[in-house]
Formats: sequence, structure tokens, C-alpha cells
Amino acid sequence: MKLTILGSSSALPTSARNPSAHVLNAHERLYLIDCGEGTQMQMRKCRIKISKINHIFISHLHGDHVFGLYGLISSLNLMGRNNPLYLYAPENFGNILKSHLNDFDIKPCFEIVFTGLKVKKPEVILDDRHIFVMAFPLKHRVESYGFIFREKEGDRKIIKEMIAIHNIPVSQMQRIKKGADLIKENGTIIKNEEITIPPPKPLSYAYCSDTSFFGRLPIFVKNVDLIYHEATFHSSLEDMARITGHSTAADAARVASKAGAGKLLIGHFSARYKDINPLLEEARAIFPETYAAEECKTYIISHNSSV
Repeated sequence: MKLTILGSSSALPTSARNPSAHVLNAHERLYLIDCGEGTQMQMRKCRIKISKINHIFISHLHGDHVFGLYGLISSLNLMGRNNPLYLYAPENFGNILKSHLNDFDIKPCFEIVFTGLKVKKPEVILDDRHIFVMAFPLKHRVESYGFIFREKEGDRKIIKEMIAIHNIPVSQMQRIKKGADLIKENGTIIKNEEITIPPPKPLSYAYCSDTSFFGRLPIFVKNVDLIYHEATFHSSLEDMARITGHSTAADAARVASKAGAGKLLIGHFSARYKDINPLLEEARAIFPETYAAEECKTYIISHNSSV
């Protein structure tokens, strides 16, 4: 899994930071998470092919997370796209999108398959060959959702030398990869663990923006390898964070710590912060494996101790 940050600003874009948008690459399939203003320009800048986006996830209906979607759909239409576009967003967005397309006389030449979100606990919203995606509720001023992307466990790998030693027939290889024992022609059974090695541990990524801290959130994202969590404010503006339904850098670190996460990536920074090092330092004091999101930077999601 690889994550590219397209935008890390909250509400107002700045000369250095754009509104929220991420692209997750999982097994060479690209998933766009939120789509703030300027997303398609950032994708071009970061050399991400717009045409390869098939699934878009919108966390909530504030402009800094969705205004870029209209332009992106228009561009895909002008480019002659014909593959379906799968869109996941709060359920009331379906009518909003239809109205926009009608108002601006946009008649997509491709199907938009809309999944309206309305969940009170983590629910699977996408299940494909390599990963599944879960949506879960966040705590914001409006209905808001986070997303977890989890790899499915792969097949076991047959040890090359064992194929010759046991003369493993092709007809049994698929079963063995799935965990079955080898049954030889004479009836002898060779245990699976003697002839295979386990697959790599599945990777996971959680996206949490926008939200205040609440007790169930660390449970929702428990043990993920990487959490992206908003850190709109420094704790010196904790009261403002609570009023606006956002988190401080310390809040983000507490979520990562309580969740037992591997790493934390903070973003969604208020435009008031030209220097985000104080936010990074605040989070690292609680959760050392914290990193600040940098735009057009790609982060490798792994089980290692750094991103």
C-alpha cells in the first residue's frame, strides 16, 4: 500500500497547502479519499492518472472535502471515460450531485454508481479481490465518516524446493496455497506448514477527518498500520477545536496510542499555522511515531517503524 497526500489544509487553502484529498494505491488500484478544491490539479502535479481512479470516498459534505469532485467528474466526462465510477458519500449527497449535474448540463458518458453512507458502527462498504473498505461514524458538526482500508490475507506460498522433493502435482497446488495438506499417491499426508510459508501480514490504513475525540474511535481503528488523523489545532486552541468539531494534535496522538496503531500521519492543519512543527512536537510527545503530512509526498504503508 502507498498513500499520496494531495491536500493537507483545513477549510482555507494556503499557498503551501491544498484542501483535503488523498490517493491510496493498493495493489495498483487507486482509491481517492475526499476531493477538495484543486484535487485534479494536484493529481496532475503528483503524476497520478485521473483515469485510473475508479472509487471515490467522501467523508462529509463540507466544501473543503467535496468541492473538487464536480470539476473532476466534468473532466472525466470530457476525457471520454466509459468505465463506471463508484462513489461513496453521506446518503443525502446523491440528490445534491444529481442537481449539480442537471444545473450545469453535465451528462456523464459513464455510470456513477452511488453508495449512500448511513452507519452507526463500522460496516463494510466495498469488498474486492485484494482489500475491503469499512466506513465508521466520526464526531463532527455534520454527519461525517472515516474509512479503513484492509488488505485481505493472501495465499500461502509453496516452498520451491518442496515441489521437487514431494513431486507436488499441479492439481493440488491451489488447495495447498489455501492451506490444505498435501495428499500423496500412496496416501501419505504432508502437513501444509512443512511445505509452505505464510503470506505477508495484511496491511491496513485508516482515514479520520473531520472529528472531535470520542471514546469509541480508537476501537474503530484498532491495530491499523497507519492512521491519518486530522490535527486542525494545537492544544492551546482546544476550546476552538471542541466548538468546531475538530481535533488537536494531542487528540490525534491519543487516538493512535489507544488504538495501538503502527504510525500516525497528522494533517488537515488550520491555515493559521505556517509552521506545523509545534503540532508535530505536541503529537510526538504522546505518540512518537507521528509524522506530518506533506503534499505530493508518497508514504509507504508497512509494518516497519517509519513511513
